[in-house]
Amino acid sequence: MIPVVLMILERVPTRLRGELSRWMIEPRAGVFVGTVSGMVRDKLWEMVCAGSEGGGCLMVHSSNTEQGFALRFFGVTSRLVEDFEGLGLVRIPGQPSPRTPRPPSEQQAS
Repeated sequence: MIPVVLMILERVPTRLRGELSRWMIEPRAGVFVGTVSGMVRDKLWEMVCAGSEGGGCLMVHSSNTEQGFALRFFGVTSRLVEDFEGLGLVRIPGQPSPRTPRPPSEQQAS
């Protein structure tokens, strides 16, 4: 399996994006894609988390899971990643979570 890595950075310093662009391409502002070894991927993730200065970071990388990839996140991002019975699902903040019970007034009558 080719170790593909995708990182999405939000509200991080420009210098961090510049440093990351030495290892990966940036096809869109804040979106980085590359193929690096697991060790390099983990070192880059440590660098991104340490240099985010309050920004948000999301990393998707190849992994031996049911979905074929793993998700990592750090800081405050515009999307939330939730584990749902072993699957990583993305939720937009402000929308109800499938785990959050609805109020009785919104539940359907049986």
